[in-house]
Amino acid sequence: MRRFFVSMQKTWNAKPGEVTRRWYVVDAEGQTLGRLATRIADALRGKDKPTYTPHVDTGDFVVVVNAEKIQVTGKKLDQKLYHRHSGYPGGLRSRPLREQLERRPTEVLRKAVKGMLPRNKLARAQIGKLKIYAGPEHPHAAQGPEPLTLETK
Repeated sequence: MRRFFVSMQKTWNAKPGEVTRRWYVVDAEGQTLGRLATRIADALRGKDKPTYTPHVDTGDFVVVVNAEKIQVTGKKLDQKLYHRHSGYPGGLRSRPLREQLERRPTEVLRKAVKGMLPRNKLARAQIGKLKIYAGPEHPHAAQGPEPLTLETK
C-alpha cells in the first residue's frame, strides 16, 4: 500500500471584514510630488502590508498636510499643464502647475495619487480614504494618525 503525502499550501486572501485600518499623517512640505504620491498610493492600496490582496481594499487612511508647499523638479511649474473640459465643443481649459498650486493645491496631489491607482470601483473606494489639506491643520486628531515613513535618499 502506497501512501501519498500531498504537501499543499493554501493561498490566504484578506476578507473585507478582517481588515484593520490605520491612520497616517504626511507632511508634504519640501517633498517631491511624484515620490510622495507613489508612497501615498501604496499606503492607500495596502501594498506595504503583508496581508495585501489585490481584489480587496486592505489600505489605510492617509492625511496629508501642507499640500501647498509641495515641490517639483525641473521646469514642471511652468510646463506641466492640468486640463479640464466642460463637455461643450471648444470647452478645453488648461492651466499650468504654478497656477493650479495657487488656486487648488489639494487637487494637484489628489490627481497625482489617483493616476497611480487602478481604474475600477476598488480604486474609487481607496481614493476616498485620502484626506488632503493645504495648510498644517487637519480635523482628524481623534483618529490618532501616526507619521508615515517616507524613504529619503
